[in-house]
Amino acid sequence: MSPLRVGTRGSALALTQSKQLVAQLEAAGNEVELVVIRTSGDRLAQVPLARIGGKGLFIKELEESLVRKEIDLAVHSLKDVPAEIPSGFTLAAVSERADERDVLILREDADAGTRGTLDGDAALLELPEGARIGTGSLRRGSQISARRADLEIVGIRGNVDTRLEKLRRGEVDAIVLAAAGIARLGLAVRTRPLAASGFLPSPGQGALAIECRAGDAATASRISVLDHTDTARACFAERAFLQALGATCVVPVAAHALVGPDGAVTLDGLVASIDGRTILREQIEGDPLVVGQELGHRLLDRGAREILDEIERQIEH
Repeated sequence: MSPLRVGTRGSALALTQSKQLVAQLEAAGNEVELVVIRTSGDRLAQVPLARIGGKGLFIKELEESLVRKEIDLAVHSLKDVPAEIPSGFTLAAVSERADERDVLILREDADAGTRGTLDGDAALLELPEGARIGTGSLRRGSQISARRADLEIVGIRGNVDTRLEKLRRGEVDAIVLAAAGIARLGLAVRTRPLAASGFLPSPGQGALAIECRAGDAATASRISVLDHTDTARACFAERAFLQALGATCVVPVAAHALVGPDGAVTLDGLVASIDGRTILREQIEGDPLVVGQELGHRLLDRGAREILDEIERQIEH
């Protein structure tokens, strides 16, 4: 049997995530070859994602390699995968989800002002007026602004180490990152988790998506060991919510789904203006195949389309 060629981005986090999945594939008896591919999102690391086409730029070159049959599968952070998968591709597996929360990381000399609390929600409220919070995510920025309109949101991009270095240099007073990335990299930094029930994550955050060519049954069978049923159900609902809104991965849309013992999903979804002054949020429970679409249409009925259209106009200008 030929080796499985696994395509991945070359960042430290992408390599770490992919190697974890490679280990699972090898444990299941597969021979695996890791193929590193540099993406447009990596080359344009200092440009805001909303201005250059969104998170889909992290997967474009990987999909092109799939088409050319240079790789058999591609590993993505699911939160970076657009809701609409292009024709000719399929998400064959979704890995077991890591911590889906966001975390607040403070500059070392800012710790004193928060009384050392490990609660990110409390620490955010205790930051001094006008503190600068670094994030490349409109979703995170809008939820921060909704809680603290006095804080300054500073747009930053780059890999995890780059963002931490900007924090150490004092360019910002705090940054917000995904908990899963910090944990997977094994970084010794003090994180303060923001409860997912209040500070909603990006659809699919914490999970990895394994994409392959549609119709490639042989590869799909070999990588089925990577699929985690409950994670796939939860993320399907979150991504269906994004799809129903007709939204991209970069706008202030958030979703968090929990799977109950009976397989039903409780889905919490949010659409926000960039400044956080307008928040539409609802929760729904039911079949994972329908709750995402239903919740999306509920928020559209409440004016979500107008909010998203205005955000697109702001991004264009």
